[in-house]
Amino acid sequence: MALQESGEMYLETILILSKKNNVVRAIDIAETMGYSKPAVSRALSKLKEEKLIITDQDGYIAFTENGRQIAEKVYEKHLLLTDFIMRLGVDEETASTDACRIEHVISDTTFNAMIKHANKTKNK
Repeated sequence: MALQESGEMYLETILILSKKNNVVRAIDIAETMGYSKPAVSRALSKLKEEKLIITDQDGYIAFTENGRQIAEKVYEKHLLLTDFIMRLGVDEETASTDACRIEHVISDTTFNAMIKHANKTKNK
């Protein structure tokens, strides 16, 4: 299943928020991403339809196993790309912004090569 960039962004945001707080609600996502509550509600409905998240009766959001795997993969890409770009001498804010754009379009082949390269240079 090919998830659109916006879906990946929502999953990544839910993951980041869940690392900070035990619970994540739609309002938390709206505030973090700067989107309206109706826009977030529509996006979350799509993620539920795709069986990537579930919500309980209190509106708290949790991942399905598949949703968590996708979110963690996107977040891993973000962290590695940010670090890689910063090693080139770019400031953290710019590196993070650029990583956010790249993480959604980079192929697994290229990303895996970057991981391999990062691991080689880390051990030197």
